[in-house]
Amino acid sequence: MPPAETTTSTAIGLAHHEADHHEPPGHRFAVGLLPLLAEADLLDSPAGWGAFPTPVGAFRLEPARPGRDLPLLTRWMNDPDVAAYWELAGASAVTAAHLRTQLDGDGRSIPCLGVLDGTPMSYWEIYRADLDPVSRHYPARPHDTGIHLLIGDGTNRGRGLGTTLLRAVTELVFDNRPRCTRVIAEPDIRNTPSVSAFLAAGFRYATEIELPEKRAALMIRDRSLRNLL
Repeated sequence: MPPAETTTSTAIGLAHHEADHHEPPGHRFAVGLLPLLAEADLLDSPAGWGAFPTPVGAFRLEPARPGRDLPLLTRWMNDPDVAAYWELAGASAVTAAHLRTQLDGDGRSIPCLGVLDGTPMSYWEIYRADLDPVSRHYPARPHDTGIHLLIGDGTNRGRGLGTTLLRAVTELVFDNRPRCTRVIAEPDIRNTPSVSAFLAAGFRYATEIELPEKRAALMIRDRSLRNLL
């Protein structure tokens, strides 16, 4: 199954084809394709966001490919520190099923590898929070963008790298999603290191929210304050 952004790019191409050959004068798109066009812009193609310079190297997001990335992601999910919060420990089929729910979806959530100076070292899910069930638990705004993350190698944890990467990803979102005014996250309230990393990266603690799988800290970074925090 190709990444969602590939599917939606195809939808755009089909829409232009319809406009060129089947639409009456004055009509740009076939009405039946309008929902596809709306979905095509769900996350503005994270694959094309490019790299962001950080003090520890160039960082970029690369959409996950199960055929290539499943062994690595499965190993990360079986790390005890990761499994305690992601709850995806087990055989590769467990991780594959988790990825499939996003890759087979409509593009509102994109699973990505975080690549630092050419080395995959973290896993991210970039998602439309305003279209996600989490929006039922806080006053969501249009185009709110959410992030989930894990740092795969334990040697990269506990030394401030998470804060650096959170800043990088937030800047990538703001640079490439002009309609997004806020980036949100909902780490488990028990995950003190994660909450601390978000705070150090310029997020503010908004409130606690009760989600079906956890009690979470709602963390928000506002575009209007991006240059102040």
